[in-house]
Amino acid sequence: MCKTLVGGDPFPHAPLSATLIPMAALSEPRLQMVPGSLVDLLNVHYNHLDPLMAEEATEWADLLDWDFEPSADLVRRFVSMRALSGVALQHSLNQVPAPYAGYAYYVADEGKGLIGGLFLSRSFRTAETENLLLSSILDALWKTPGIHRVEAQLMMLTSPLDRSVPYADCFQFYPRQFLQISLDGIAQMPERVVSAAISPWSENRHSDGARLIAESYVDHIDSQINDQYRTSTGAHRFLSNIVQYPGCGAFFQPASFIAYTPSNQPKAEIGARRFGYHNTKMNLAGICLTSLVAKGVGHITQVCVAPSHRGTGLGYELMRRSLLALAERGCHTVTLTVTTANAEAVALYRRMGFFCRREFAAYVWDKNESA
Repeated sequence: MCKTLVGGDPFPHAPLSATLIPMAALSEPRLQMVPGSLVDLLNVHYNHLDPLMAEEATEWADLLDWDFEPSADLVRRFVSMRALSGVALQHSLNQVPAPYAGYAYYVADEGKGLIGGLFLSRSFRTAETENLLLSSILDALWKTPGIHRVEAQLMMLTSPLDRSVPYADCFQFYPRQFLQISLDGIAQMPERVVSAAISPWSENRHSDGARLIAESYVDHIDSQINDQYRTSTGAHRFLSNIVQYPGCGAFFQPASFIAYTPSNQPKAEIGARRFGYHNTKMNLAGICLTSLVAKGVGHITQVCVAPSHRGTGLGYELMRRSLLALAERGCHTVTLTVTTANAEAVALYRRMGFFCRREFAAYVWDKNESA
């Protein structure tokens, strides 16, 4: 679950490594009866966002057992540099030190926009005020040359599965679930014998991992949510973001694993040739990557299995090993996100003991696919 970006984790917040562009001139708000006014983040002092971000951090901790501070620190740093595109909702000119009721930011990333975060204080949180922020961000992105698609996964949004949104004519939403499991008794989870060898993740498998993701998500619903899954180049960027940036937590290599088969094994060859890695010494059959999101809390940031190995128990075994490794290193809880329509994955996670902690949605606006 990333602050973009799970199979896999297309999750909440957008990586601030993407191209940052100045906020475009805002159109007149299309929603009325909303208190306050919108202020360009370029004109906001980062200290004035502290009370708001402290409230946001409390909600992430209470609702998701997630330490939001690393992401908040990154936002503060870019706001202080006047390098973050977005808006803040100003509710008082005189209230010090907290004149802002909410904020939202976005990044432009290779022809699409990512709404990296949107949060409103509970006192001001309504669908109307959220849509005011959404409208201003979308207005700005549509004015950016080359942008035709916008993605968002906003965990604190009001009624995410049943609400009106701006630009509804090019909008699609995908219900998702934030799942959690207690690691009590995880050592008793039975091992599954699989044909692929399993070893710890290493950085030199990054490119192969990206190709595997692209292969695994062909015609998969998650590739409709996160278009980085559609190509090995996009998947490579996705992997780089979850390893390098804190939106999905701090990448945790000791509990991340790969599964592989010898390159001359026939059933792996078709997919390998298609995605260009048949000359390597091994063919990846699956990966399971993890992060730490709070003290004692791990997160599965990506799990996928090659089509040739689906139904063999490999996904289960990769996850079991990751859960066991996280428990051995002090974690008591692990979370992940899953698209509700991904019924096979949901069923596997439920069998393993995960339960739904929160429902949310992935939002996509695509002018190339408007009704």
